[in-house]
Amino acid sequence: MSECMPRSRAHQGSEVPRPRAGRRGGRVRLARPSGKTKISIRLDNTVLAHFRALVTEAGGGNYQTLINEALLAHVHHRSAIDSMRQVVREELARYTAGTRARRRPARRAAAP
Repeated sequence: MSECMPRSRAHQGSEVPRPRAGRRGGRVRLARPSGKTKISIRLDNTVLAHFRALVTEAGGGNYQTLINEALLAHVHHRSAIDSMRQVVREELARYTAGTRARRRPARRAAAP
């Protein structure tokens, strides 16, 4: 136990204490990491209308979640394509290295 953190901090893990906004001497609230970051982004009105329409058709939900899922799908798809390209490059390198080793230099005809 002497190697570990003090008991009072050990249970906090990666939680970072942040003071409550708008209060003097307010309680400290522990922010739990959610894996998401709040940002401000400008999107075309047609993009927003499309995702809002999807939410309306589904009978409820959050258009921001749909946009996030679409972006994640694009990232994963792109990542899969990049991985496949890398595998193809490696296999082609092996293939071309093997065929070069098997090739014999062409014999020149003797001069008369």
